[in-house]
Amino acid sequence: MTSLSLPAPAKLNLFLHVTGRRADGYHDLQTVFQFLDLSDDITFSLRADGDITLSPEIDGVPAAQNLIVRAARLLQRHTGCELGADIRLVKRLPMGGGLGGGSSDAATALLALDTLWQTGLGSDRLADLGLSLGADVPVFVRGFAAWAEGVGERLQAIDLPEPWYVVLTPEAHVSTAAAFGHPELTRNTTPITMRAFFAGGGRNDFEPVVRRLSPAVDAALEWLAQRGSARMTGTGACVFMACPDRHEAERILAQAPAAGFISRGLNRSPAHVALDRILRPHRI
Repeated sequence: MTSLSLPAPAKLNLFLHVTGRRADGYHDLQTVFQFLDLSDDITFSLRADGDITLSPEIDGVPAAQNLIVRAARLLQRHTGCELGADIRLVKRLPMGGGLGGGSSDAATALLALDTLWQTGLGSDRLADLGLSLGADVPVFVRGFAAWAEGVGERLQAIDLPEPWYVVLTPEAHVSTAAAFGHPELTRNTTPITMRAFFAGGGRNDFEPVVRRLSPAVDAALEWLAQRGSARMTGTGACVFMACPDRHEAERILAQAPAAGFISRGLNRSPAHVALDRILRPHRI
C-alpha cells in the first residue's frame, strides 16, 4: 500500500460539564461524544525520505504547527520510523467551531500513517500518543461514540440514537483558552450519571460564558432554542439540535438566520469504517 485516503469526521458534545480544576491547571470534564457524517478528507502518499508535506496549507497556520503534521512527526519520533508522507487535505469542517476538526485530522493522520508505515501501534497506543496533541484526539482514534471523563480521555463506549442534526455555524471564532480561562466559567458542576443523561440531564457549562463573549453565538442559540432543545458543542461556536428526521432538519436549516448544515449522528467513526473496508481484503 503506497497511499491511503480517509475521512476525518466532526463530533458533537451532547453535553459538557466542568466538574473541577486540577492541580496541573487542566479541568476535569464530563461529556458525551457523537460523530457526524460530515468530514474533512485526507490523502496520505508514502515517501521514502522521511519528509512530511501538507497541501494546501491553512491560512494562518504554518504547516509545522498543523496538527496533522505534528501527529505525523510524533508517530515518527515514537516509533523511529524513517518513512514520510505527502498529505493532501480537503477541509470541510469549520475551524474554531467546537466540532473537533483539528483533533479529528490529527487522529486520522495517526490511524492512516500507522497503517501506511506499518508501525503497528493500534488504536489503544495511538490514543495514548494522541492525547499529547489534544484532549479530543483519543475519541477520534478509538472511533466509537463515548461517555468521557477526566480531560476527555477516559472513554466508555455508549449506544446512542443516531438522529439528524441541524448545526448552525455562526460567524464567530471562540478561543478555547479564553473560554476555559473566563472567570465566570462554572468549574464545580456535580457529576451526573449516564442514567441521568439519558433521562434528559446535562448542559454545556461553556454556553453562558460564550454567549457573553459572542453575540453571534447568543443569537444562533436563541433562534434555535425556539424550535427545540438547542445546545452548543464544545466551547463553540457551532450550535445544534436533534431532529426527528432529515426533512425536519432541512426545513429548520432553510429558515435559519445563520449558515449551517444538516448531518446524521453516528456511533461509529467514518474513519474507522473506511479503514476497515480498505484493510479487510488484506486480512486473513
